[in-house]
Amino acid sequence: MSVSLFDRLRAAILSLCLIAAFAVPAHAGAFEDAVAKFANDEFSDTAEAIDAVAASGNKLAFPIISALNEERLFADPESKKVFIKQADDKILDAATGAAVGKLPDGASEVRLNNRLRRAVDAALGSLTLMSPDPVKRIAAAQAVFKSHDENALSVIDEALAKETNAAAKVAFTEARAAIVLFKSDASEADKLDAIAVVKAKGDQEAMAVLISLGADQPPLVAKAVAAAISSIQGNLAMWSMVQNAWYGLSLGSVLLLAAIGLAITFGVMGVINMAHGEMVMIGAYTTFVVQEVIRTRYPGLFDYSLFIAVPLAFMVAGAIGVAIERGIIRFLYGRPLETLLATWGLSLVIQQAVRTAFGPTNREVGNPSWMSGAFELGQITITYNRLWILVFTLAVFAILLAMLRYTALGLEMRAVTQNRRMAASMGIATSRVDALTFGLGSGIAGIAGVALSQIDNVSPNLGQSYIIDSFMVVVFGGVGNLWGTLVGAFTLGIANKFLEPVAGAVLGKIAILVLIILFIQKRPRGLFALKGRAVEA
Repeated sequence: MSVSLFDRLRAAILSLCLIAAFAVPAHAGAFEDAVAKFANDEFSDTAEAIDAVAASGNKLAFPIISALNEERLFADPESKKVFIKQADDKILDAATGAAVGKLPDGASEVRLNNRLRRAVDAALGSLTLMSPDPVKRIAAAQAVFKSHDENALSVIDEALAKETNAAAKVAFTEARAAIVLFKSDASEADKLDAIAVVKAKGDQEAMAVLISLGADQPPLVAKAVAAAISSIQGNLAMWSMVQNAWYGLSLGSVLLLAAIGLAITFGVMGVINMAHGEMVMIGAYTTFVVQEVIRTRYPGLFDYSLFIAVPLAFMVAGAIGVAIERGIIRFLYGRPLETLLATWGLSLVIQQAVRTAFGPTNREVGNPSWMSGAFELGQITITYNRLWILVFTLAVFAILLAMLRYTALGLEMRAVTQNRRMAASMGIATSRVDALTFGLGSGIAGIAGVALSQIDNVSPNLGQSYIIDSFMVVVFGGVGNLWGTLVGAFTLGIANKFLEPVAGAVLGKIAILVLIILFIQKRPRGLFALKGRAVEA
């Protein structure tokens, strides 16, 4: 009896050992079989392999699907072996993770089509839904939202139950709603709730999901889908207008920076300075030189490069402006056509000098870390460089207004602008005011070049892109009036961005020019005409 019991125990233990011995190899064998399907070079087999690998729970699943997504997965059809090519060019056996010396000669990249790419996105989404990084979880949920893969529903539900991050929870809820919409056995009530969630998302991706749902839906669901699509379209149209307004403000800030110095010189001196754009270009090249010195000698200061470049650009461009006024402009006062021709010729000379010194090709000017990237506001994207340029422009405008109002030079400039002869009779050295005014306007153009270097190509032709628009802003706003320049720049910027989608960039600009010509026929002195005896005479 005791021997029989002992034999039974021994048999049971042996059976458990055999089960334990063969269970892992059987699981591993299933995973290896799934990986081997990538070597069949058939899209249907690849689709099956993606689903099986993603659902396996194997630690190699994510590296395999990632390699497939990034075109780093190779297969040898002869040996049915699949390999991962890592970023450092090392080769791994996809089924085991073991290092391999080199790819077999017959190995080729595993092919994908559009359907498989969607499957890969869904698989990657499912594999990263449980990541400890909330940013990765959100990205994974967004991938599942686009693919609405039913296989991810259980993972989504599990992740949603554990989620504590508010943004990730919203992303999971939206992903679950997209899956429910395409789930054949989902109830009508569940689909209506899902439509409400997708409608609340309210972006292009949400509308694409609803449109792709198809017309073969129950009447209530179809009606809710149509209403949601209509609502999202209206919402997107409103945000499109907001986006155009932001683009217009951004363009207006650039025009204001480029035109504000011209408004001063044109208003005080009556000089048509066609070389004003070259002062902008000189400021941009000053920024390039500053960044080159910092890159080679003091790389730790790169984030502060613009703070160094702004005063240097002001001084360099301002000094050149004073030299131009003293050497050329002062001999041509009262002769506007000769001034125009002289400054136009000077602009060509400066451009050629810069080409000789720096070459004709574009120069790279980098964005500091605090000006890089963007953020979402509703359904629009705002880049940090454009936002900082708008802030910088308004700061320059405020400082210039304060200088004109509260400093002796500002008082003298306003006096000369309103009545040059009376100012001279009161003891103001108008020639000195002219030189300093020209230097100030050129210096402001120089710091405009610093800002423009962050959003435009730095080349010898940089200033030519803004000189005509600058004159349009000054004439439209009112010659010599800074508030008119501000209003004119933002008005033209916003109008241009609203006309571009309708008429195109070229026709939009032509339409703006025609409107300004018609406006000047009605108000020759612009929006805000200067007051004064000399002006009114």
